Formats: sequence, C-alpha cells, structure tokens
Amino acid sequence: MKTRSGEKIKLASIEELLGVVNEESAMDIEIGKIHSFRSHPFKVLDDEKMQELVESVKKHGILTPVLLRPSGVDEYEMISGHRRMHAAQLAGLITVPAIIREMDDDDAIVIMVDSNIQREELLPSEKAFAFKMKMDAMRRQGTRHDLTSCQSGTKFRADESIAKQVGESARNIQRYIRLTELIPELLDLVDQKRLQFTVAVDISYIDKEIQRWLYEYIRDNGSVRANQVAALRNEIEQGVMTQAKMILILNENLPGKKPGSKITLSEKKLREYFPSGYTTTEMRSIIFKLLDNWKECQNGGMK
Repeated sequence: MKTRSGEKIKLASIEELLGVVNEESAMDIEIGKIHSFRSHPFKVLDDEKMQELVESVKKHGILTPVLLRPSGVDEYEMISGHRRMHAAQLAGLITVPAIIREMDDDDAIVIMVDSNIQREELLPSEKAFAFKMKMDAMRRQGTRHDLTSCQSGTKFRADESIAKQVGESARNIQRYIRLTELIPELLDLVDQKRLQFTVAVDISYIDKEIQRWLYEYIRDNGSVRANQVAALRNEIEQGVMTQAKMILILNENLPGKKPGSKITLSEKKLREYFPSGYTTTEMRSIIFKLLDNWKECQNGGMK
C-alpha cells in the first residue's frame, strides 16, 4: 500500500517479531518455583557445551530471559530455556530472568519445539518426539490460527509446514515420527548410531514384543540390516512369530551368507501328522512350537 508523502512507516520491533508484546518484561523468578515442560523431548546434558554455558553465566549472567507460563499459585512451567536454567543452577544462581506469558497447551508445545528444534546436533529421538508433539498440537489447533487452508485453497499439512521450517522433507518428518513407536532400548541404539535410521523406521512397524526380541538379538550379535528386517516382516505377515523363528530368519538373511540347502516336506506328507481341517498356518505354528520345545530340551531346559 502506498503512503502519503511525509507519512512515517512503522517497522515491527524485535520484540513484536518474537511475539513479545509491549507489556511483557523480564522479571527475576526463583528457580525453585519453575518446573520443566511436561514430556520435554530435548535432553539437557552436562557435556562440554553445558560447561561453556555455565562459565558464560558466571561471567555475564543469563543474557536472554527464559519463557514461562503460570501453572499454579506462584508456580511456573518452563516453555523455553531449560538449558539456561540448568546452567544457572550449576553456576549457583537462585533466580533467572523470565518472561511470563499466558498460553494454552498447544501454543506452549509449538513455542517449546520451535525454540529448540534449530539447535545443532539434535539426537534422532529428540527430533522424533519434538516433531510428533508439534504435529499433534498443530492438528488440534485446527482453524484457530488459520492452519487448515491458505489463499490458494490448498489444504494445510502439518508435516509440510514442519519440513519447511527445519529443512527436511515431509516424508522424513513422518519417518522421524515413526521412531516414537520403537521401544526405548531400540531408540537408544538409533541415538548411539548402532542402528541405522531407515532400518529403525522399518522396525517401528513391528509388534513391541518382537521389538524386544530384536533388541536382544542386536545386543548379542550386532546390528541388523534392511534385508533382514524385510524378511522378518514378511514372515510376521504369514503367521505366528516366535523368538526362535525370528533368530532363524535373521541368521538366514545375514549379509554375505550363502543360501543354505533347503529341507522340503510336502504338505501331503505333513498332513499325515495333523487332524483333518487344520490350515497351513495352524500346522506351521505347531511345527515351530514343537521345534522351540525341542531346542529347550537340547539346551537342558527339560525338567
């Protein structure tokens, strides 16, 4: 829009760009009155970077106020600033400068994630739960913040919005969110780079009990590859899975392993040992159960 000659143009201040309204100002809040954001997905580690932050706090104090919201009488929930508050505690401070803002749960989640997601060296588990929390919050917000449509009429997608913000593809955002379906032990292996990201995503579609068996296998034998997990998932779709059967499948699909000779029994021959009416899946289940029992006997499991 054109302005009249001599008319002043008002530019947004830094505070306005950051969503800090005029009446907001920092005040010192006792650390003991502040509790962490529930299910905070970002880890606060006592590492080298934290020590550097502690030294900075000792010299200069907390330069950027933390962001809180009221959570009771004279109590507050941390929205943004967990690392700064931890550094302040280690530096021996009793209070931290803070901006206190009223906000609902979903707004708090979005701000909490946005204030942390651009940090360097985030772990896959941190991204996974952060993306999921923000995705769920944005979906719940619906039209409150005009999130469901744009001027062109294109339907809003939360994963695409997050992807644009963090420089990832929407598909990769969905993959990260899939990691939240892993048991904690397997997710730790992803963080430790002992389990490949894409393989972990494939494992996330597997039942939690079988995931626990997988963790034990990886712990004892080393990581698994994509072809092993693919073979396992294929067998799971065929029928009942046992731990012994899983181990057999993974070992048979080890990288570089030459195909072994097959032992083939015709269905006609097998049906001699089963009552009429048994399905192939039922026969397969009983055969593997008998093999499991036989293995236990060989290992001294029979009492």
